[in-house]
Amino acid sequence: MPELSLKRLEQILERIGGMRALVIGDIMLDRYVWGLVSRISPEAPVPIVDVHEETCRLGGAANVANNIVSLGASCELIGVVGEDPSGQELEARAREARIEVGTLVHDPGRPTTVKTRVIAHNQQVVRTDLEAKEEVVGKVGKDLLDTVMDCLGRCDAVVISDYGKGVITKGLLDNLIPRARSQQKVISVDPKETHFMNYRGVSLITPNQYEAGGAVGMRIHDEESLLDVGWKIVEKLQTDALLITRGAEGMSLFQKDGAYSHFPTVARRVYDVTGAGDTVICAFTLALSAGAGMDEAAHIANHAAGLVIRDLGTATVSRQALVDSFRDRGSPTMDG
Repeated sequence: MPELSLKRLEQILERIGGMRALVIGDIMLDRYVWGLVSRISPEAPVPIVDVHEETCRLGGAANVANNIVSLGASCELIGVVGEDPSGQELEARAREARIEVGTLVHDPGRPTTVKTRVIAHNQQVVRTDLEAKEEVVGKVGKDLLDTVMDCLGRCDAVVISDYGKGVITKGLLDNLIPRARSQQKVISVDPKETHFMNYRGVSLITPNQYEAGGAVGMRIHDEESLLDVGWKIVEKLQTDALLITRGAEGMSLFQKDGAYSHFPTVARRVYDVTGAGDTVICAFTLALSAGAGMDEAAHIANHAAGLVIRDLGTATVSRQALVDSFRDRGSPTMDG
């Protein structure tokens, strides 16, 4: 597969700069507790972490929105937060990142999702999750759907970030997908395996290989099983494109017209894959909405993924970092 030219990349990124995206999904606050381990607890066979620092980052759908802004587009974020200090902190950090959060829906009976990771010597020791997984229903569910429909007309692309925390429901998808397609919007999904069959008709779906295999009751273990799983999903969902991310093996693109492409990873080292899926779907969706072809969008997403997995924790990719990544690869041959 020929590499995308630097000139063509810059053209696509320039168009992305004038775009507006809508992100819908499960919003989270990622907390990190940093420290060192020098002894084992006398109370139980567990390490004692001497805490040196605590930090917070945007997680889940909020990290998707953060990636969109980092790539130069504007973004409205729709999801549910609790009326609690974590929700306030999440909104404040999103505003600092230039994400539009006036579209967030508040639920006083639901906690803001918080994932806390304890890191010692650059390795995760334990993670704790504070969350509610029940589907958003009643007045909050109606407010959520109304907000989505109100925002749809003023966006160029829609990204659904489904972490299975209750925001993405069959009812929401049944209303959103046909409306978005009728308005000729690119609508993409970072999926949850249990909701797979509800995504029928989207432009793009980006499961990892475990989610993809689980969706059709198979395990991907070689090229033959990969192709079998991929084409089964395309047929079942009638999606324009399926991008299966495969970790160190790169990513594989299946298109509705029967085209198939594989993109080997460009990562020089893999440090942490947290949030890599968020970066992939943002880069692909924005590129596609900006006029890139499917293969071009996959090239860009592949480079973005190779950059983000070099950092510990949820991370984003800037436009300049993408340009530098393509420049460093050398020998650009796909003409723009």
